[in-house]
Amino acid sequence: MTDFAFTADEMMIIAASRALKNEDVCFVGIGAPSAACNVARLSHAPDITLIYESGTIGTAPSVLPLSIGDGELCETAVTTVSVPEMFRYWLQGGRISIGFLGAAQMDRFGNINTTIIGDYKNPKTRLPGGGGAPEIATSCGEIFITMKQSLRGMVEKIDFFTSYGHGAGNDERHEFGITTKGPSLLVTDLAIWKPDLVTKEFTVSSLHSGVTREQVQETCGWQVRFSENVATTLRPTPDELLVLRNLQHQTKIAHGQVT
Repeated sequence: MTDFAFTADEMMIIAASRALKNEDVCFVGIGAPSAACNVARLSHAPDITLIYESGTIGTAPSVLPLSIGDGELCETAVTTVSVPEMFRYWLQGGRISIGFLGAAQMDRFGNINTTIIGDYKNPKTRLPGGGGAPEIATSCGEIFITMKQSLRGMVEKIDFFTSYGHGAGNDERHEFGITTKGPSLLVTDLAIWKPDLVTKEFTVSSLHSGVTREQVQETCGWQVRFSENVATTLRPTPDELLVLRNLQHQTKIAHGQVT
């Protein structure tokens, strides 16, 4: 079988999409999480229920939304509910199995910062903020995270706790009374990471094709731990690439980026 060329971003999105199951009810973040969730819906998980923060339930967009308020989400949803109902009944009621988030900064225990870079009172950069992510991080059954690796993004200590992961590790999450599983998967453009069963520190379980351990360490701000038997991530199949690329192309057409 002929190998097909693919980018690191395509590998990240497709690897993340494979973690989703047909029976999942997934709270979707904008960007790479949205791409991964919709690739899953259009391929191996056609019955997955996608929920966006604006209140759209069972949405099936033909293009990737620009924001949670994109009309495409409401137009293709099974139903749309109020934001208070979405959070109180669906999210805090324990009816959502997966929360799929991105991050500007993340530490080794899956704590996420999307608020500020630098000192809070005099930040270098002010980010979009948490939105519903703090509630998603504590109320969904478990959390998947996707982000590109960089020394600025994967840091020893985040500048602000926007969304709580495993705190300082070990059982701190449960000690604070949070009963959900928390971050259970991190997919980057270089590797797949899973939390250690005891310490909850994210550990590399699989390297994407052609990626070395040195590359992973060079783009991570903490001392990386690797699992005892590091696998190699399966390369994207032609069908997976076709689904993703068609979705991205239709999105560009819809947003006037190509004709």
